[in-house]
Amino acid sequence: MDKITKVSVTTVPEPQGNIYSNCLKVGPQLILSGMIADDTSGDAYEQSMNCFYKIKELVEAAGGRMEDVAKLNIYLTDMENRPAFGKARGKYFSRRMPCSTLVAITALAQPGALVEIEATAFLGAGV
Repeated sequence: MDKITKVSVTTVPEPQGNIYSNCLKVGPQLILSGMIADDTSGDAYEQSMNCFYKIKELVEAAGGRMEDVAKLNIYLTDMENRPAFGKARGKYFSRRMPCSTLVAITALAQPGALVEIEATAFLGAGV
């Protein structure tokens, strides 16, 4: 049976207090916690771009590529931000889009956060 290992990079700091892990690897599978932008004063596009940057950093640190991402769970505080999120997603995924779930919620854990993105990837499985 594959062991669970933590994947970390300095560009995506782990949360204080050891309350959760940003990314865990189980065999070829990566499970990423929801990513929120470092700077929540930006608009939905800027925040989405920062979330995807963090996902990319963690996937690559594990030896993968963004093409290995198979599933996204997206949380928006306002569905009016869906086009901005979609534009950012298009910068990171251009061929095959991952499976996705998009949910509107009333608030995120960080004040000012407009978007949070979780990801699941399978290393080496991307096209």
